[in-house]
Amino acid sequence: MSVSIRFLPDDVTVNAEVGEPMLEVAKRAGIFIPTGCLMGSCHACEVEIEGQGEVCACITGVPAGNQQLTINLYSDDNW
Repeated sequence: MSVSIRFLPDDVTVNAEVGEPMLEVAKRAGIFIPTGCLMGSCHACEVEIEGQGEVCACITGVPAGNQQLTINLYSDDNW
């Protein structure tokens, strides 16, 4: 199933498949999400799925049950 993913604040939208890794979706959309450990421990890649809470993009796939999602990106000058 295809899901429309909107990345904020860049306001870029891309289609993704359920289960597709969030980092891969962002990369395909030209969106940079900083990473550190790639295991979810350092939280460098933390994003907010609107209405669903914060997740580490490095270990999160596109969730099922939505036709569209909005992903809020954080900006951390340390990464």
